[in-house]
Amino acid sequence: MQITEWEFLGIISQVKHKNVVKILGLCLETKVTLLVYEFVSNGALSHYIHDKSSQVLKNWKTCLRIAAETASAIHYLHSLASPSIIHSDVKSANILLDDNYTAKVSDFESLVPISSDDETAMSTMIRGTVGYLDPEYAHTGILTKKSDVYSFGVVLVELLTGMNPNSYVALASNEKISMVPYFLDSIENNSFRQILNFQVADESEMEEIEVVAELASKCLRIRGTERPTMKEVSEELDRLRRLQENYWARKNNEESEHLLGESSTYATAVIAQPETQTVVSIDIENYYGT
Repeated sequence: MQITEWEFLGIISQVKHKNVVKILGLCLETKVTLLVYEFVSNGALSHYIHDKSSQVLKNWKTCLRIAAETASAIHYLHSLASPSIIHSDVKSANILLDDNYTAKVSDFESLVPISSDDETAMSTMIRGTVGYLDPEYAHTGILTKKSDVYSFGVVLVELLTGMNPNSYVALASNEKISMVPYFLDSIENNSFRQILNFQVADESEMEEIEVVAELASKCLRIRGTERPTMKEVSEELDRLRRLQENYWARKNNEESEHLLGESSTYATAVIAQPETQTVVSIDIENYYGT
């Protein structure tokens, strides 16, 4: 479906979500139309995934938050924007990070508007990026919301493994396979833990990661009808994020209570006398009558 520049601006100007980059306008006074977006200071997520010296994504908490924020934005485009929007080029290079490393989905030049009760759109030309492209869409030419789901699944694998979607891994058999089949094979062979891109804090965190890995594998199913919706993906990531926040809040409270318990029973006071100093040990609980 082809839309004019003014139709595009009208559609994207209605998009209001904290995890979507705002478009400020169009410049039509040049040979090539220029889009003016808000400035997002920390650049693309892809840089932090593939820059091995970066520490931004070296903990699971940050990775999960960015994944949940991105999923929330795509779910909004699919289900809550008016009209509904298929992004059609979801990839880590189109996910920007602001001053606080909050995720913002960007680059809507390939967007396809659809009616709220529709799920698909015919495409006269294949949109998207190699490595992220839904194989079903590439084969049929039918773009669907599930095409974005597949591309988001690729982004999840990037976050988990730090691999490039277009890179190849040499197997023991000397066969070379790309990131997605390598990831799916690692899950099937229970070797997934060996290809993670970060240190895992504890077994509880590992359980969360395994849930997300399984979610990614569902997003990457060949048949679009077998993939979850972005609403389901977003809800699952939000659920895990809330569990994680509650876990760390509870753990911090327990540590604080433990420290307070150790320090509240006794304290040492220095009492100054005219010519001497006496160190006195005081039972604070008895002193205050508690």
